[in-house]
Amino acid sequence: MAKVTMLNMAGAEAGQIELKDEIFAITPNEYAVHAVVKNYLANQRQGTQSAKTRGEVRGGGRKPFRQKGTGRHRQGSTTDPSQVGGGIAFAPKPRSYRYSVPKKVKRLALKSVLSAKVLDKEIIVLDELNLDAPKTKDMIKVLEAVKADKKALIVTAEKNDNVVKSAANIPGVKTTFVGAMNVYEIVNHNSFIVTKEAIEKIEEVYL
Repeated sequence: MAKVTMLNMAGAEAGQIELKDEIFAITPNEYAVHAVVKNYLANQRQGTQSAKTRGEVRGGGRKPFRQKGTGRHRQGSTTDPSQVGGGIAFAPKPRSYRYSVPKKVKRLALKSVLSAKVLDKEIIVLDELNLDAPKTKDMIKVLEAVKADKKALIVTAEKNDNVVKSAANIPGVKTTFVGAMNVYEIVNHNSFIVTKEAIEKIEEVYL
């Protein structure tokens, strides 16, 4: 089992924690990570883009100019895609980009990114993260004390409103909890800050 030094909110060492190899020490699977990140981004797309086809553009009732003698190409309607103001050929229409990937691939991807964070020494384990009130100033002090990167993801065992509100106005910092964390957010942040309680829950859920 990999051992990681725990820190307290002041940045001082608070013992060590053993991380289970089945979750935090596997060989990262790049294919699984890529598949899940691609799926996440696709599912975020609104799919509301739309343009008019030649049948939806206003006008086009009569032939714009006579067939012969004008030196122009023959044209039967002003709505033709080749005309200025005409319709769009193969116009995009609202659609859903959602699709799913197998649960086993999702689990493998999550274990892969968690293992990569340990391998790259980008994981910061806190013995606890308790704030008496939502204060941005207090959260900034904690992040500076543990030497977190400007892009940091904070993971707690359950949703903690004080933690969420304290980090909400800090650029590059995002919060989540074990039940809602996803592969994209972990990959997209340089520092992975997680509480001891959250580690225990991750091992309970994903082992």
